[in-house]
Amino acid sequence: MKHNEENERIKRAYRLHLKAACGLSDASIDVASAAIHRFEESTGFRSFKKFHFEQAIAFRRRLDEARNERTGKPLSKATALQILTALRAYFLWLAAQPGYRSRIRYSDADYFRLSEKDARVAKATKPRPVPTPEQIESVLERSPIATVIERRNRAIVAFIWLTGVRDGALVTLKLKHVDLANELVDQDPREVRTKNSKQLRTTFFRVGGSAQRIVEEWIAELRRDHLWGNDDPVFPATAIGQDSEQHFAAIGLARAHWASADAVQKIFKQLFVGIGLHGFNPHSFRHALAALGERTCQNPEQFKAWSQNLGHEGVLTTFSSYGPVSEQRQAELIKGLARCSCGPDEASASALAQAAIGVLRQLGVRP
Repeated sequence: MKHNEENERIKRAYRLHLKAACGLSDASIDVASAAIHRFEESTGFRSFKKFHFEQAIAFRRRLDEARNERTGKPLSKATALQILTALRAYFLWLAAQPGYRSRIRYSDADYFRLSEKDARVAKATKPRPVPTPEQIESVLERSPIATVIERRNRAIVAFIWLTGVRDGALVTLKLKHVDLANELVDQDPREVRTKNSKQLRTTFFRVGGSAQRIVEEWIAELRRDHLWGNDDPVFPATAIGQDSEQHFAAIGLARAHWASADAVQKIFKQLFVGIGLHGFNPHSFRHALAALGERTCQNPEQFKAWSQNLGHEGVLTTFSSYGPVSEQRQAELIKGLARCSCGPDEASASALAQAAIGVLRQLGVRP
């Protein structure tokens, strides 16, 4: 069997629940559907009404032995966690559905879990390579600019460094969304593919260097030399045609958006590796901007503004997900503590004393 009609009907209802009630994207729904199908394969596509917790235990054992179809390596703990999490959510939902309530208990969903040890391994994170401002500026200075495609590629790197825009949004931006006079990018979710369709108004970050000049020159070139209008893409796709030898090749700019951000990621890798650096991806620039904000901002209000400019609703997102202290910087800070005076200086001691006196007075005690 390759499917079970009864299962397919309830799975269709679950996909509708995920989309209409939970608001999940098609990509997230596909991940959940793949996990459920994988479980069905392990049971020979038996009806969910015949579910027994032993099936879940056997499925977990098979995950331990499974291999990645693309690489041939054992399935990672992170992937196993994703599959089991999707299945746990499905069986919790299934236990409340008519026809399944008497056959599946809520506690049955608990069998779709990794061991605590494997869960810690799955959630462990590796330090992400993040470019420094100096490395980014080196790419901007050393990138070739002989052709319009090369100038577009350099401008893409400069624009993401200047604005922190995600690559998915970048490939859907139109010229009317970039306000050079006010140094602003209006990411309108009705036309721009923003994360979770959020409305974002991003002011150019103060990153220094040549990024803003390169962006301004690129937009000027589009309007002046190519007669681009407000509804044309800021970063158009590459036009493919036949060269002088009748071979298909890049011949210039197409007056159209890219269908996806895959080309942007390839451009990043090409430009960074081209000068002997790590092949950083576009998203790494957001981490670099978060780190720059931690060093640049002088008070909580400034960092809050910096965080909002990245599109984060809460500062903790910037701190926890985008702004970890690098291992090298961590070592520098700890070593620097040893060079500091262990005792408080006179100014800090005086300030501490004044604060203590203020507290005593509030309590009605005369110091």
